[in-house]
Amino acid sequence: MSIALLAALIIFILIFLLRMPIALGMIASAATYLLIEGQDLGLVINLIVNTYYINYILIAVPLFMFTDNVMNSGKVTDMVFTFANALCGRIRGALGQVNILGSLIFSGMTGSAIADATGLGKIEMAAMKSNGFDDAFSCSITAASATLGPVFPPSIPLIIYAMLSGTSVGALFMGGMVPAILLTVALMVYVAIVSRMRDYPRSPRFRIRALVALTIRAIPSLLTPVILLTGIFTGMMTPAEAGAIAGLYAILISIFAYKSLSPREFWNVVKTSIQDIGSASIIIGAAAIISYIIAREGIPTSLAAWFISISSNRYFFLFLVNIGILILGMFIDTSTIQLVFVPILFPVARALGIDMVHFGLVVTFNMTIGLLTPPFGMLLFITSSNSGTPLKDIVKEVFWPLLAMVIVLIVITYIPDTVLFLPRAAGLLR
Repeated sequence: MSIALLAALIIFILIFLLRMPIALGMIASAATYLLIEGQDLGLVINLIVNTYYINYILIAVPLFMFTDNVMNSGKVTDMVFTFANALCGRIRGALGQVNILGSLIFSGMTGSAIADATGLGKIEMAAMKSNGFDDAFSCSITAASATLGPVFPPSIPLIIYAMLSGTSVGALFMGGMVPAILLTVALMVYVAIVSRMRDYPRSPRFRIRALVALTIRAIPSLLTPVILLTGIFTGMMTPAEAGAIAGLYAILISIFAYKSLSPREFWNVVKTSIQDIGSASIIIGAAAIISYIIAREGIPTSLAAWFISISSNRYFFLFLVNIGILILGMFIDTSTIQLVFVPILFPVARALGIDMVHFGLVVTFNMTIGLLTPPFGMLLFITSSNSGTPLKDIVKEVFWPLLAMVIVLIVITYIPDTVLFLPRAAGLLR
């Protein structure tokens, strides 16, 4: 490790320990490295600008963020929840199942765990609380089901992974379907067991006529994932174009189908989106500088050579990656893990013959677990804040959903066809 890299690492760790913005830590540590190496600080600006200029796919990220905010403000989330509730009917603990099914539907519109927890999650937790569910259970299952967003397409983390690795977005999106469904089933089994043990209530039965009327009313919102995924998988739309169409479609159905997005609300959506996009853009740009430094120091190549000298077993490597990301996820934001640490592992994965679509879904799924793990699980804080439930109570309840997620992670790690079957069947992979 060079002196410049060591100094940059110390600066980064100090800023992290001081709980300052992580993007500031990236830029400050990069500037420190360049100063010690005697390079022009203007390189920082060049790298940030070039990242946005040459990566057309990144346009999809702010567009889907905008769509998230429109969906939550335009009451589309209310319709998704009501429709899922009608489908689950008289099942024991039905609202817990609605929570999971609603998140699966919503994830096909937004691709964000945070959007799910802050929008649909509020509705779900309020309904579960008023129907006699324990607050901690409601929060834990809301947080767990929100993790479907980054896995099921269209997924914002998978778009960023595609940008970093050069992997096909369509293949990644299709590869995320089975893992998301496996997680949905695992969480539904967990809810069914707990609901029977605790005698959680059933939901009222919907009459056939009411169910048909509700389904018809829900069609505009339910068509969102159908339009997006059909367009992307058939090649009619790029992910960026799909993001633009999703945003426009969300506006249209909010205004004309549900009559719920006023001019003032739309302006608030625009302001919130600008703030969210600004934060994300700074982090992505700062990560480009860190990637330059990592490449200049030859860290990925050295790491690949070191690991292969120890073992050429790809599954042992994936085991170490999973353990490492699980530990990092307890203390570091998922965007930092994806943008700083995961790219270092690409050369090792490729050298060991690991399919990059498989690797992408494994690390992305693993990172979503970090959104639930204390002490810094983002979704735990969001659900606690939105419901007023003490964080310590949620942490106790979230153990079993976490276990379900780890089991699914093991399955997709060691049975690659759970990820690769659909992309291969669609001709997206050889």
